[in-house]
This record gives sequence, C-alpha cells and structure tokens, in this order.
Amino acid sequence: MTHVYLDHNATTPLDERVLAAMLPYLREQYGNASSRHEFGTLARKAVNQAREQVAALVGVQAAQVVFTSGGTESNNAFIKGAAGMLKPGRLAVSAIEHPCVAKPAQELARAGWQLRKLAVDSAGRIDLADVAQALKEPTGMVSVMLANNETGVIQDAAAVAALARAAGAWMHTDAVQALGKIAVDFNGLNVHAMTLSAHKIYGPKGVGALVLDKRIELKPLVSGGGHEQGLRSGTENVAGIVGFGAACELAGQRLRELAPRLAALRAQFERGLHGMDAVIFGAGAPRVPNTSYFAFPGVEGETLVVELDKAGYAVASGAACSSANPEPSATLLAMGVAPELARGAVRLSLGVQNTPQQVDAFLRALEGVLGRFKRLTAMAV
Repeated sequence: MTHVYLDHNATTPLDERVLAAMLPYLREQYGNASSRHEFGTLARKAVNQAREQVAALVGVQAAQVVFTSGGTESNNAFIKGAAGMLKPGRLAVSAIEHPCVAKPAQELARAGWQLRKLAVDSAGRIDLADVAQALKEPTGMVSVMLANNETGVIQDAAAVAALARAAGAWMHTDAVQALGKIAVDFNGLNVHAMTLSAHKIYGPKGVGALVLDKRIELKPLVSGGGHEQGLRSGTENVAGIVGFGAACELAGQRLRELAPRLAALRAQFERGLHGMDAVIFGAGAPRVPNTSYFAFPGVEGETLVVELDKAGYAVASGAACSSANPEPSATLLAMGVAPELARGAVRLSLGVQNTPQQVDAFLRALEGVLGRFKRLTAMAV
C-alpha cells in the first residue's frame, strides 16, 4: 500500500532541487568553511550565498542571519541568550507556544525570572488586551509565535511587537510554521528576533536560523571557535546550510501559487469534515493555508491516527515534537476546549504534492474508519 503523506507541519520531503544543491558539499566540496585554503574558500562562499538566500526570503540583510541546528536551538538561543544579557525580570510568552519556547521559559522561571503566559481567545488568537495588561509590569522579553504548529492560526505578531517595544521589551517570534506558507517580513513584523527552520520548507533536517535585529546582543548558547559572529560556535554544516538556502529560494518562487492551491485543498477537506459533524479548531481565525485541526466527539485522536495510518494516510495527533505526551494539547486547553474533546484532536497538514483526488480519497477513508468505530461502539452497548 502506498501511503499518502498529510503531515507536512511535522516535516516536509526534501525537494529534489535542494538535494541537488547539497550533493556537491557532501562529496567533492567537503572543505571546512573556516579553512584558509581553496577547499575552505569554496565552502565559505557557499555558506555566504545561502545566508543571502535565507535573508532575502524574510527581507533582512545577510549579516542578520545566524545559522543553527534548527528551530529548537534557535528558540533556546534567543530566550537563554537574552536572559544572559538582561537582569532577571519578567518574561512573557503565549500560552500556545511550542515546547521549545515554553520549556526554556519555564527554566528561566526556576532561575529567578517571572513567567507570564499570554492568553488566547477561543479561536486561538493572542489576546492583545492581555498582552497590554502583562506589559504594564516591566518585562525583559516577549515571545509569540507567528503561526501555531497545531491549529495553523496566524498571530498578530506585529501588534504584539508594537506593545513590546513600547514597553522596552525584546520581541521574538517563532516563524517556523509560517515560513513558506505566508509572506514573512522581519522588518514589517517589527520584531527583534525570529526563528526559522529548513525542514518545514522542503529543506534538510538539522539546520535552521535565528534572525536578529543588529541592535540586540545575546549571550552565546554554544561557545567555542567564534563561528556565526560568535553567536553559535562549531564547524558549519555546509551541505545543510546550502540546502536551507536553496529551499528558501524555492519557497519564495512558489509562494504565490502554492498558498491558494493549498487553501483550496483545505476548503475541500473541511467541507467533507462538516458533513461528518467534526469540530474544527481555529476555523474562526486567519490560518496558514495548509493546516486543518479537528476532532470528533467521543473519538480518541491517537486511535484515529493509527487507524488512518493502517488505511494508508499519515496525519498527526497534535504536534509531532510532543507526540510522546499523552496529555491533551496545551494549545487547545488554552483555547478553552474541553479536555475530552482535545484528546480527540487530529491535524492534517497539506503540502506541494497533495492533490484533490488524495483529499477525496482521504475523506472516504476517514468516513470508513468512523463508521467502524460507531459499529464497534453500538456492539459494546
């Protein structure tokens, strides 16, 4: 059986053109980018070109891009790096952040910082009134993601940044799930720092970036030879960085065509969901075009994901990075969703290769699985 992949928020397949760009740096062009000979010079040129490509996609100068091992490291690098330069004070993060923001924030709370969670409404949008209320107290930094990894809901990060800057706080946004799905403009968002990742945009795993306002200074998370302007020491993953650059260039080229196509596929899918009496989370808010997060009352999300996998369809129950946690989604609980319904949450996230025919076939498979569940329930009564 050929599986249909519908879990692009977890990761995306490596684009063949990205792989082609990477291969020379996995084979014959294997130099260390810090070496002074020709091998090193070629590697450094490749890294510099990739830095330009990443910078161009988010509208910044190349010097503002710091390469990391991925989104988790970038988020930690900002939160812990900012804490290393600021006096312990207040840190405000949204209640729906990815664990790689939420957990380092909790670590700071144990180290003497005051942690303030920012509320969201029932559609999963950040509550700007609560942000304003939180920032009445002196606050060192604020972190609010640009698009939620579960619901796909797009946050008004620019409005939060305006409030944060007015209060003298450093503003960070995790843009991992937004990049390549909507236009992302660092300067337009008015943030001090932004997290990006390659493997969500058809690039390689193990490489990401932290984009920084030149006027802020962070304590390095990784110290050593002073790579990446002293902010991230360690020999650069040249092939991965080259792949990230290529993926960013391709993402910019296809965004205008891809976003409406994915939105049409999601609309097709959600029309089918409505006919099955599903609850769709975040549907009342602007969302990235590829994501649908839903549940059926009385149906466990994990069980549904396993049965759909058996039927040949790969979807997720919540966030892949925290799938080992059996607790209901913290994002949905913050939105006021009942724990019983939150445990039923399943996420479909579409990608470049998905088709209307696949969506129709998936809806039929979903209907079949739900029908079996109902028959089993009826037999058990």
